[in-house]
Amino acid sequence: MLLALLPAGRWRARAWSDFLAMAARRSIRQAVARPRAIAEVTALHGLVIALGRDRRLPVWSLVSWALAAGHLGLLEHRQALGAADMLSLARANLPAMAPAGGVWQAAAALGSDLLDGRIARATGTVSPFGRYADSFADAAFWIWFTVRNEPAPRFRAAAVAVWLVPVLAVTATSVAHGRMVDAPRPRLVRPAALAQAALTVRALRRG
Repeated sequence: MLLALLPAGRWRARAWSDFLAMAARRSIRQAVARPRAIAEVTALHGLVIALGRDRRLPVWSLVSWALAAGHLGLLEHRQALGAADMLSLARANLPAMAPAGGVWQAAAALGSDLLDGRIARATGTVSPFGRYADSFADAAFWIWFTVRNEPAPRFRAAAVAVWLVPVLAVTATSVAHGRMVDAPRPRLVRPAALAQAALTVRALRRG
């Protein structure tokens, strides 16, 4: 695996440069091998940019496009995105649709988070791409929504930590071990789900 280059090279600058170069080349090959998927990713992000209210450089959508386009290999045997994948990517781009933030965005994020997994299972399109898209869409949207809308400093910090800490922990662990690891998912109570509901209710109460 590419991440194995980092511990093998003792995380030196040369190891990082080799890792980034090889990752870029592999991402390009995987995108070229899936022309329909890269077209779908590009079309979705183009639509977001066209409909977005922020007419400045659409950095959010461009970063989202780069991340999605660079990980199409995670679709494995599939050549196209599924409806669930598109829904997750759309959720990740809600901030680009209305940069000021609003309660409707929280409701849309909650609804799409409930639907994408069910759609993937029902249509047989479950994949590593979908799992990572779902996780990063949640983290990106809810951190942004919390920072923009939650006025209580302590609650805001705790809510951001719910999404940020697992992302940082998984990234650090993956780099340290030279392979991708998955964050454990609690079966009974998901802190992220509780935080989503609490943030939405608090936003509704503030009007």
